[in-house]
Amino acid sequence: MTLSLPIETDRLILRPYRETDYDDLLKLLSSDEVCRYLLHGPKSPEEVRESLARRMDIPPLDTNGQDHTFAVELKETGQHLGEVVFFLINTEHRLGEIGFVFHPFAQGKGYAAEASTAVLRFGFESLGLYRMIGRLDASNTASAALLTRLGMRKEAHFVRNEKVKGEWTDEAVFAMLDDEWKAL
Repeated sequence: MTLSLPIETDRLILRPYRETDYDDLLKLLSSDEVCRYLLHGPKSPEEVRESLARRMDIPPLDTNGQDHTFAVELKETGQHLGEVVFFLINTEHRLGEIGFVFHPFAQGKGYAAEASTAVLRFGFESLGLYRMIGRLDASNTASAALLTRLGMRKEAHFVRNEKVKGEWTDEAVFAMLDDEWKAL
C-alpha cells in the first residue's frame, strides 16, 4: 500500500521527512535526554544525515519489515515536534508496530498522543491491520502511560532481554487489536 500523505489532525501534520528537516532531526537525535530510552545513544551529524536519508525513502508498505517515519509538525507554525514511526511487522498476520520520539519542549502537551492516534488509525483503518504493538524500555514510564492512554494494554514485561548501550534492560510490550480500536 502506498501512503497518502500528509496526514492531518486537529493540531498536527504528519508528513514525509525532507532535506530541510536536517537541523531539527539533529537536535532530536543528538540529545542525551531524547535518546535516554532509545536503542541508540546520541547520533553524530553524519549519522543524522544517514538517518534522514533513510527517513526520506518511503517504500510501499507491502512487505514484512518495512517502515515509515512521519515527521510531526505543529500545523499552526510548521515547527518540528518529533516523529512517529510505523513498522509493518507481518503482512500475513496483519501485525504492525508504533513508536514515537518527541523533542522535550513538545512533551506533555498531547502532541504524541494526537500523532500516535493518527498512526493507529492509519494501521487499523487504512491497512486493515489486526494487531498493533508498542515496545519500549520498561523503565520509560511516560511512554508506557501514553500507550495506556491510547487504549493499548500491557501484555508483556521481559526481564533483561536486550542489551542496550552495554546494559541489560527490561522491555515492555503493549498491544491493541482491531476490535479494541473500533470500540474506542
